This record gives sequence, structure tokens and C-alpha cells, in this order.
Amino acid sequence: MAGKGERALVIGGGPAGLMAAEAMAVAGLEVLVADRMPSLARKLLMAGKSGLNLTRAEPLDDFLAAYAPSDWLRPMLEAFGPDDVQDWARELGQDLFTGSTGRVFPKVIKASPLLRAWLRRLDGSGVQVATRWDWQGFDGDEVVFATPEGEQRLRPPVAVLAVGGGSWARLGSDGGWVRHLEQVAPFEPSNCGFRRGWSPHMQAHFGAPVKAVSLRAGAQESRGEFVISRQGVEGGGIYALSAALRGGAALEVDLFPDLSTGALAAKLGKQRRGESAGNRLRKLGLDPVKRALVMELLRPLPSGAALAGALKALPLALEGPQEIDRAISTAGGLTRGALDDRLMLRARPGIFAAGEMLDWDAPTGGYLLTACLATGLWAGRAAADYALA
Repeated sequence: MAGKGERALVIGGGPAGLMAAEAMAVAGLEVLVADRMPSLARKLLMAGKSGLNLTRAEPLDDFLAAYAPSDWLRPMLEAFGPDDVQDWARELGQDLFTGSTGRVFPKVIKASPLLRAWLRRLDGSGVQVATRWDWQGFDGDEVVFATPEGEQRLRPPVAVLAVGGGSWARLGSDGGWVRHLEQVAPFEPSNCGFRRGWSPHMQAHFGAPVKAVSLRAGAQESRGEFVISRQGVEGGGIYALSAALRGGAALEVDLFPDLSTGALAAKLGKQRRGESAGNRLRKLGLDPVKRALVMELLRPLPSGAALAGALKALPLALEGPQEIDRAISTAGGLTRGALDDRLMLRARPGIFAAGEMLDWDAPTGGYLLTACLATGLWAGRAAADYALA
């Protein structure tokens, strides 16, 4: 793009955009980060309120298997993967710990100390920030913004788009940018809850977790827990299966993942005849919410081996994903075909893209943030090379 006297531009001040800005600043470019919200990285701060899951401590091939499509992201995650994320966070003064499932967190838990340290480092490298700058698209070679001071038109030598996906509109990610670009796959909710209508009998259990279960949807399986909500079901165990459930796979819940069907049938066979259904389930060790779920889903309650099989594959029918703005992330976005291997738009030389606005999908558990950082770094380095060539 023309305009060598202007700063390199990053549109979007989330993790991908800030990583791209830092990469360009390290390469010697003057950089402006423009964001439509009053402050930066709001979704990162919200995600970190209950514990910022930075990444996951596991072999890279296992880590890559969580992504779709993994081959597209492989070179970026090989260049900046889980170990690199941990080193990066430590360089920003964060002591880390790894949970029993391999998830990596700052010891302070929240995201705000890490973000403050990062923004100080960016400020020290000369990166400038403009907030409440709402990107209005392109006009020829110009990048147009609506700002509190009126319309602004820039002609940067290079730019990185990192404007997020299609969920969490209140934090700045509403997917409205799609009108400015071509080759965009429609957004779909990912890492989301799913709708189900419950009988009045379940109201007492809204908000209750269903713990220590295994969930299956098609070929996918998730071990963990989920939550009964007024709208249906949500939580980490459900989020991990959202792609399969979105595709129409049936959900089954194994209430006894550490017990075989035969062993469970043997326990049932030792129970006295004539006992109430509630007592039979209670004596198996099921807590109140699990007993309520069984009574909701199995009517009438079978007996013997049939009950054992049902408790190992409890069918939980769903009515589709909850609304997209309740989703943690989205699938869809700028397609792979719209970009070259440097993440530069084929239709707009000098314009690169990164983060959740790209058409990839992954579960929660550190995968989303790691890929945002990795694609931001990749696009920022490529943009710097382009500008300095």
C-alpha cells in the first residue's frame, strides 16, 4: 500500500492484534493499534476473570489434533506453540502453574496483570494506541475509521486485521467486519451451550454441575463435567463436543465412566426387588442432580442389564446450539482460500489477518488463546517483512 510516511496499522487490540503489533515494532516499524472499544483486550480480560487458561502442557502433535483444520495452523503453532506461550508469559513477569489436566495458568489466575505488563512493554517499544476507532472498511488504498474526532483515513504501508470472531458483541467481537471482506464463511457458535426444554422437575437443579462423567457425540468424547441450565446444557464437557453436536451428532452421557457395563449390571443385580427408582439410583452412588437427570431422560426406568446399559449411554436429546452471542468462540470467518501462506489477503496485498477472524475452530483449554497469539505473531512478522522488503 502507498503512504510510506505513515505507521504500520493493526486493527483490533486483542491478543492476536497485540502480538502482531509487537512483532512489527520489534522489526523496526512504527505501529498504530486501532480498536473500536474504549480499552484493549476486553475479551481476554473477561475470559481470565475466573482463571486465564494460557495454553496446555502437552506434546505438540496432541495439541495440534485439537484444531480444525490443523494442517493450516501447524506451521504457525510450530513457530509459537505451547512452550513458547509459557516462555512469553514468564518474560512478562508471570509465574505459571500447570493443573492436573495439563492446563497452564498464571499463578495470579487473572489476566489483568499479564495484560498490564504487556501493554507497558508495547508502549516502551513505541506502539501507539487509538481507542473508539471503528473500522469502516476500505476506500481504494485508504483504511477508513469512524472516531470521536470524526472520520479518519489512513494509508499505512502495511496492516494486520485482527478484529475477532462473531460472539461476545458487548466486548467488541460482533463479526460486523464481514461486510468489508470477501471469502468469509458464515459464523457458527463454537464452545457453546445447547438448548433443551426441561420438565418442571428439573428446575431445582438449574445451575448444578454434573460431575465426573464422560460425554460422547459421534466419534468425539469428552471427560469432565457440564452444567444443567434453564436454557439447556453448557460447560467444558459440552464445549469440547460443540463441533460434533452442531453437526447433528446425538449426545450420550456415561454416568459411570470408570465402571464397565457388566460391573454396573452386577451392582444392580444385588439390589432388593421392589425398591423405588430413586433408592435404586441413590444406592448406586448417584448424587441428586444425576438422579434427577436419569428420571428426566429414562421413562419408564428399565431394570437389570438394560438399566446398566442406559446409565452408560444416557441419551440426552438437544435442540441446537444456544444463540451465537453466548458462545465463547465461533467457527467460520475469513477462509483459508482468501489468504496466502503468510496470512496476507490475496485480494489486498499488504493486508494481513490473524486470530479468531480466521476460519478455524478449537475447544477451550488454552487452544483458542495459543492460536490467536501464534497467528498474530505469524501475520505481524510477515507484515514487517513485506513492509521492509
